[in-house]
Formats: sequence, C-alpha cells, structure tokens
Amino acid sequence: MLSSISHYLNRFKDSLHIDQTIRDGVAEELYTHLEEKTQELEENGLSREEAGKIAVQSLGSPELIAQQIYETHAQGSWKEALFSALPHLLVALLFTSYYWQNIIYASIILTLTVGIAIYGWHRGKPIWLFPWLGYYLMPVVITGILLLSLPQGWGWIAALIYIPLALFAFIHIVRQTARRDWLYASLMLAPMLVTFTWFSSLGAGNELLASDWIARLQTNALWIVISFIALAGATIAFIRLKPRRYKILSLLVPPLESYSR
Repeated sequence: MLSSISHYLNRFKDSLHIDQTIRDGVAEELYTHLEEKTQELEENGLSREEAGKIAVQSLGSPELIAQQIYETHAQGSWKEALFSALPHLLVALLFTSYYWQNIIYASIILTLTVGIAIYGWHRGKPIWLFPWLGYYLMPVVITGILLLSLPQGWGWIAALIYIPLALFAFIHIVRQTARRDWLYASLMLAPMLVTFTWFSSLGAGNELLASDWIARLQTNALWIVISFIALAGATIAFIRLKPRRYKILSLLVPPLESYSR
C-alpha cells in the first residue's frame, strides 16, 4: 500500500505536464519537504502514518500545486516562440514567392527542417522542436496519401508495404511526444491538419493528381499563406501563454480558419 507521501507525489507528477527533468526535480524537493515535516510531527508523538497524512494535507491539493508550477515553467521565451513559428513562416514564404514550385528551394527547406528536427530530438526535445517535427513527419503522411492515388492494384501493393512502416515511425514519435504532454503532440500535428485540409480541397484519387493541381493551388495561394501565418501566430501564442486552457484555445484557431475557407 502506498504511503500518503508516495500517493501525493504520484498525483502531483501525473498532473504536472512539463519537461520530465524539471518535474522530477520539483517532485524531489516536495518529497524532501514532506519528509522533514513528517519527521517533525513524529517527534511530537504522532505515528508515521498520521504524520504523513497531516504533512500532505498542509501542502494542499497536489493538482493545484502542479497547476501553479506548470504556469511558472510553461511560458517559453520570445526567442523560443519565434523559432517555433519559423517553419510555418517558411512555408508561407514559399507560397508567397511561388518558390514552392521550384524543386531546389523546396528541397533546401525540407533538408533544413529535417536537420533541425533531428538536432532538437537528440538535444533533449526543447519546446521549439515540436512544430519542426510536424514538418519532418509531413512527407511521410503525404507520400502515403499519394500512394493510394496510384493505379488500382499498384497503389494498394505500395500502400501495404509503405503504410505499416510509416505508421510505426509516426506513432513512435507521437507517443514519445505525448508522453511528455499531449499538448505538444497537438502542436506537432497542427501543420499536418492544415496541410491535409488544403490537400483534401484538391479532391481525391485521380482528381488529386490531375494536371491542373498546381493551378488550383496557385488560385488558393493567398489563403494558404494566411493559414500558415495564422498557424505561426497561434504557435507563438501557445509558447508565450501560461494558462493551459489558453494554450488549448490557441491551437484551435488555425484548423478552424482553414476549414472556413
């Protein structure tokens, strides 16, 4: 059976959605404080169990403490916010300048994105990483969609080989991100949702691969740019806001804006 202190700390850690290193450090400080309080009460004649219960009661709700600590650590710097928004702004720039049709410029942006995502993943997964991860995974998702548009038979054969491997990589990264905080997973998936909305507007199957798909994208280029600028603004708001409920609301803006077009 868990002691009062262990149960309290488990509730606290389950409620605190921040970097694991910070969370464990704060939990260790709470444990030290509770142990000292418990020993003090034991010296006054209370049993270990009674002293532990009184010690945790004196601190108040672990969920409330977790919320207060979350708001202290959840706000990123302006530098982190702007770097998090940078990939969205790069996509907007590509469509503003029509460089998205140039394979060289598109390849440079993709290589840069992949490099930064890999660097951030192996450097402790800083908060700015997650939007970059979304673009890192986007070719995986788009390729899967395009495979389904191949001639009947070949498309399904390619999909049966590709999709399980792609899903494994996709789910692994999403699970690792959600383990830290499901909001970060939502931040990572936001550009995919916006991109999928625009892809679906082009049609499905052979219609998606029709020769005029570039012209159709050009027609909507202004709204695509607005969508990714809105996504950049929402990302900055997400990084800079402290209350968790406001972070959630900021992530709802870009998808709603895209669906409204």
